Amino acid sequence: MFAVSDIAKGVAEGNFLLLAKTISQIENKVDGTDAYLAALEPTPIPIIGITGPPGAGKSTLISGLVGEWIAAGKRVAVLSVDPSSPFHQGAILGDRIRMKEWYLHPQVFIRSLASRGHLGGLNSSMIELTTLLQSVGFDRIVVETVGVGQSEVEVASLADTTVVVLVPEAGDEVQMMKSGLMEVADLFVVNKSDRPDAQTFINHIHQMMMENGVSDTLVKVIPTIASQGVGMTDLIQAIDAHQLANTELGSNKKLILAKAIQLIVAHKMRQIDFKKMEQDLEVACAKPHFNIFEFTQRFI
Repeated sequence: MFAVSDIAKGVAEGNFLLLAKTISQIENKVDGTDAYLAALEPTPIPIIGITGPPGAGKSTLISGLVGEWIAAGKRVAVLSVDPSSPFHQGAILGDRIRMKEWYLHPQVFIRSLASRGHLGGLNSSMIELTTLLQSVGFDRIVVETVGVGQSEVEVASLADTTVVVLVPEAGDEVQMMKSGLMEVADLFVVNKSDRPDAQTFINHIHQMMMENGVSDTLVKVIPTIASQGVGMTDLIQAIDAHQLANTELGSNKKLILAKAIQLIVAHKMRQIDFKKMEQDLEVACAKPHFNIFEFTQRFI
């Protein structure tokens, strides 16, 4: 695998070839990946998670944020998770197309990742990839979830700040997401807020927060029109304020603990021979009084 210093040199020069190749190696778990990751020296660059239902304008919003950060001299990395192709397991959609004004910019790295069937709206190597990005000279890291349902709460255990993007006509979706996605938000963005009933929808979110005992001093609701760049400054200020509060309250340590647990579980799972498990299960199920707890003890 490539030396971190060489990757960082390429990033500083706007050449992301070595970074892209290393990401592919980590995704494919090539030999030496664990040792390579253990030697990284990441800086505490906050990770911003962007999630929400399809059509809310997540990619357009990210494009607007990138523009603001680039104007401030920041170097930005964006990981966008898309559904996997059933044929080649690659990403079906390409955020290089949806964020086309940035994909050749020397200060912006955009990578579309396939979910590869991983539930939760992310990619199974996301902790590893974001840690790599924290180690090679980026100032802002954005993760966009796959956007195909209401199960994308895993982003909250990865991101320092989770931004849930909604649109004014998403009232029914909000009702369905109350018990999941709505509870992970550090910030709500009501995008396309020039549409009818936008203020009514914003009031509805505030009401929902009150019902769930969430203070609007802790969780902000930011109206935006991402396609016109409206509200981007307010959103960036809200993100920065949340990350500062996280640091002061020590919330980031809880996040690190959650990531450590995920990595340990993933490592244990890789040690299981699933083919043998399937063969053993076929034999065990043929016997009377199959007990799943007794069966799983063999693999623990």
